[in-house]
Amino acid sequence: MSSTKYILGIFDDPDDLMHGIDKLQKNSVPIYDVYSPCPIHGIDAKLGIKDSRLGYAAFMFGCLGGTIMFSMVYYMLVHDWPINIGGKNFFAIPDFVPVTFEWTVLWTAFGMTFTFFFATHLFPGRAPRVMDLRATNDKFIIAIDARGNTPNADIDSILKEAGAVEVKHNDRKYVSYE
Repeated sequence: MSSTKYILGIFDDPDDLMHGIDKLQKNSVPIYDVYSPCPIHGIDAKLGIKDSRLGYAAFMFGCLGGTIMFSMVYYMLVHDWPINIGGKNFFAIPDFVPVTFEWTVLWTAFGMTFTFFFATHLFPGRAPRVMDLRATNDKFIIAIDARGNTPNADIDSILKEAGAVEVKHNDRKYVSYE
């Protein structure tokens, strides 16, 4: 049995990469992942990737931050230490708006940063996980699980027909920068 875990099709051009995805899908070859040094329009729909739920998380962090700050300001200025300034009401909502807005934005930003790091496993100090280091510079890569039902020679020929400049058999999941 072969020790190959992944077959990598390496492309120079994003259009060739999209053509390679079409050919692989037409031949019912499951694609593990696609690596690109830049965003490619339409690749998410072609690969069947669902929209991100990070927007919902941002909304929840904003609501949490706004609620906490509004509650803190209300408690401090109305119950704990009410100060009569020019005869105004202690519970003057327009006075609470600026600081509540700023804390809403702050909590959203910090919450999204931590959520992004958690979701992508890109914690500070951790080495990035990539199949081939050239994917971070100038190459476009399709990774295919070699343990599928399609023979490896057929996958190699499909990738070469699609315009791959190199087909590489990888025996481990990720390469590190070290």
